[in-house]
Amino acid sequence: MKRRKFLKNSSLSTAGIFSASLLASCETDKKPQAVNKTIKPIVIATWDVLNATNKAWKVLNNAGTALDAVEQGVMIEEADINNQSVGKGGRPDRDGNVTLDACIMDKDSNCGAVLYLKNIVHPISVARKVMEETPHVMLAGKGAELFAYQKGFKKENLLTEKSKAEWLEWKKTSKYQPIINIENHDTIGMLAIDSKGDIAGACTTSGMAYKIGGRVGDSPIIGAGLFVDNEVGGATATGVGEEVVRTVGSFLIVELMRQGKTPQEACEEGVKRIISKNNEKLDFQIGFIAINKKGETGGYCIQPGFTYRVYSEQGHNNKTASSYISS
Repeated sequence: MKRRKFLKNSSLSTAGIFSASLLASCETDKKPQAVNKTIKPIVIATWDVLNATNKAWKVLNNAGTALDAVEQGVMIEEADINNQSVGKGGRPDRDGNVTLDACIMDKDSNCGAVLYLKNIVHPISVARKVMEETPHVMLAGKGAELFAYQKGFKKENLLTEKSKAEWLEWKKTSKYQPIINIENHDTIGMLAIDSKGDIAGACTTSGMAYKIGGRVGDSPIIGAGLFVDNEVGGATATGVGEEVVRTVGSFLIVELMRQGKTPQEACEEGVKRIISKNNEKLDFQIGFIAINKKGETGGYCIQPGFTYRVYSEQGHNNKTASSYISS
């Protein structure tokens, strides 16, 4: 065989072996670690929302889907007028309008969201309709409201007397200053795994109290306020949404879990990433929770005081998240 032909054939053979090895390596890197133990139902939610997680657990315990569990769970808070950061009774914007944001995501990465929705108690259910009955992911404002009416949702005044009185008092100074861990800018985010091992998530809020009309935070933004990957896990956020959007926080946490970090480690890195982008500015609150395919959970925040609730066959517990700033 001539030397030139031999070298050509050898090069092609070597390149083929190298390419095959490289492709195999890439494929291996992209595959999440296998789950060896039997997956059991579990639900986790931001803040101490006992009634919401109790409802979600009942759905899971009756062999319901994770998607049904998270929707029905957060609906409890949307209808609770004593929760002034979600749904009916939520604090209004500076013009006196209660506007709601929500998103939902299922095991197949289908998702739906509504933004700046008025006069509808359950934005999470409208978001699910967007996901399941339209070719879209997001509907906003008047369009979202009209869509809700078309789907049978009833118009209802969301501004309660209590929230109205507080808004009128605020107008005397009109000073906008979110207070850490006070429910003027908090959210309910919920993640669940059902008996089939499938993961779903939901996130709903009335947003920052006395915000500029039209403001939307992270809660209805897939990848920011909520993200689910059924091969890996899910994450959701609470706090000042603008900061979560800047780092696409929930997506980041899921990707960190894909790389092998535990939910706790991923939440910690997510918070630290936000802090680094703010040059160590620490006068606001961000909290993350996460769950992986094994049913392991985690939570972390900037300021002390953020809690999250976990419900599984082991029990029902409200956990205090560890924080970047020590108490």
